Amino acid sequence: MAKRAYPLARVYGLLEPGPVVLVATARRGRTNIMTMSWHTMMEFEPPLLGCVISGRNASFDTLKATRECVVNIPTLALAKQVAGIGNCSGRDVDKFARYGLTAVPASQVQAPLIAECYASLECRVADTRLVNAYNFFILEVLKAWVDTAVKNPQTLHHRGNGVFAVAGEPVRLRSGMK
Repeated sequence: MAKRAYPLARVYGLLEPGPVVLVATARRGRTNIMTMSWHTMMEFEPPLLGCVISGRNASFDTLKATRECVVNIPTLALAKQVAGIGNCSGRDVDKFARYGLTAVPASQVQAPLIAECYASLECRVADTRLVNAYNFFILEVLKAWVDTAVKNPQTLHHRGNGVFAVAGEPVRLRSGMK
């Protein structure tokens, strides 16, 4: 197999493992949503999620101040909303209204769940030691919600430059994990 050099600025598209998510935040009665694909699971129990949020995003300031959010997992049915949300600022736009999404009260945090997403994770910031250097937040999932009617969700996976892949059929392999 012949390989050639690949641009370093596009490496993330080779490694991006998880689905694109919609992070909802709330502060002073105002909600916001941001599209995020830079996240990783860090621990099983309690579930810990690491994520990078640019300091230029309105959600960064809100998450830093409130220390809570909801990570919502959309499916292919919300692809246009996911892209649109990622291409505008919550400083200027009410993204729930613009993209026709429904905010649902969470049980553990002030930020809302998004009704149209097949799963939602209520989170609190567990560790901020890497925020100042890398904009890297460690979140603890406090409560998880899933629409059990959705079988084999077609999640979106960002490959860069407006290109997304859709999760395919699941493959089951033996696992020694619980």
